[in-house]
Amino acid sequence: MFIDRAVVHVVAGAGGAGASSFRREKFVPKGGPDGGDGGSGGSVFVRADPNLATLLDYRYRTHWKAERGQHGKGKNMTGKSGADLVLPVPPGTEVRDAESGALLGEVLTAGDSVVVAGGGRGGRGNARFATPTHRSPREWEPGEYGEECRLELVLKLIADVGLLGEPNAGKSTLLSVISAARPKIADYPFTTLEPHLGVVALPDHRSFVVADIPGIIEGAHAGKGLGIKFLRHIERTRLLAVLLPVDSPDPQGTYDLLLRETAAYSADLAAKPHVVVLTKLDLLPAPRSSLPSIRTQAGAPVVAVSSVTRAGLPELLETLWRALSVGAATK
Repeated sequence: MFIDRAVVHVVAGAGGAGASSFRREKFVPKGGPDGGDGGSGGSVFVRADPNLATLLDYRYRTHWKAERGQHGKGKNMTGKSGADLVLPVPPGTEVRDAESGALLGEVLTAGDSVVVAGGGRGGRGNARFATPTHRSPREWEPGEYGEECRLELVLKLIADVGLLGEPNAGKSTLLSVISAARPKIADYPFTTLEPHLGVVALPDHRSFVVADIPGIIEGAHAGKGLGIKFLRHIERTRLLAVLLPVDSPDPQGTYDLLLRETAAYSADLAAKPHVVVLTKLDLLPAPRSSLPSIRTQAGAPVVAVSSVTRAGLPELLETLWRALSVGAATK
């Protein structure tokens, strides 16, 4: 099950209390105070784990608590600090405050971590309060409470190319033939119900990652169809591939619709460079002579392909690679 959003309640560990103790040892008169400090409470971290691909673990367990610090003891012994709690998440996860929606941080690559709740400080023992004029202090401090908050974890897949198109535009079929990904393929709308990633391998050890999301229909930005909840998975892509079936009644209208819905969701996403892919080339009796003419924005290239016959796929992959290389060079 692909889970890309979860809300969890996290509590950092409380600090241990300081000790009130006096040294009592044979042949050591007036030993004085020797109460140790309490240990610090454990903090809560969110850390990227490349072995994970979903937030499923946080769907069934929503409360997480770090270990508290131990109390101080006599003989100036400091209490043991509580162990930190690490919440592993897939790379590309955003961490937000569930109440305000404020972005607390994001983890993009393996090992990235964000402190989401700090552990409480341990209290001071009475040995800390001794002075030349106050030699027998009985004061001690309790430990501080750890931070507590509700977090919203939002997964945004990290890919180089995002496939954008209406339902049954051929996105899943294309992904299945250019990579080892095996998304569900059928002849009815909204076959794709969750995002899929695939790694495309090219000669000379070149490769890039492609993301497939459910189809976009008119009004998707307002929640129609599967809505816009999956568009966030192509927000981090460097390039969009806009898929238009050659047998579409109005390919130009479909192209304009997809860009319009994308812009309604995010102006930054709509501003990304894109390549237009005319799919299902095998459905035309004379493919090259009857291809629809598309007026693209910003001079976006147009490539016609057939996932069934593999026609045009090498040209498409090289076009995508060149577009990615140009984008990387301009950064």
